[in-house]
Amino acid sequence: MKRMVLCAVVSTMLFAVDGSEKLFECTKIFQERKSELLVELERIDEEKQALEALKTATEELLKKKKVVLDLKEEELKKKLAEVKKREERIKKMLDENKKILAELKKTKMSKIAQTYSKMKASAAAKILSDLPENDAVKILQELKPKTVGQILAKMDPKKASKLTELLAN
Repeated sequence: MKRMVLCAVVSTMLFAVDGSEKLFECTKIFQERKSELLVELERIDEEKQALEALKTATEELLKKKKVVLDLKEEELKKKLAEVKKREERIKKMLDENKKILAELKKTKMSKIAQTYSKMKASAAAKILSDLPENDAVKILQELKPKTVGQILAKMDPKKASKLTELLAN
């Protein structure tokens, strides 16, 4: 473009100096340059169209991928909610099972304690002396204080002292 303007200015100057011969030469240069510029313009236009087509294809692909991603995200959210619900149900069941187990242990201990309360103090003392201390303490805790006193009185004093200490704690 600058060349054309420059050529026009030069041709105006040369026209004044040399006339028609210089004008013909400048017109010839303009014609050659015009065809080159048209070819270049056509190439640029083709590249622009190719870029537009690529841009459109890329945008479509991104839209499709976003739709797929959004669907997967929704599925993931549903699964996460489902997992949380299951987790809550499991926690509730676990708590219920712990309560039931505690009740069973208490009932079992209560029955064992009833058995020991019906025994003679000397027989109970002998059996409890042979049990692990923690088990003996659990059984003694379930008994009435009067029965505990009778059983401890029949035990070895060191063992009775140790069990009394554990009962106090």
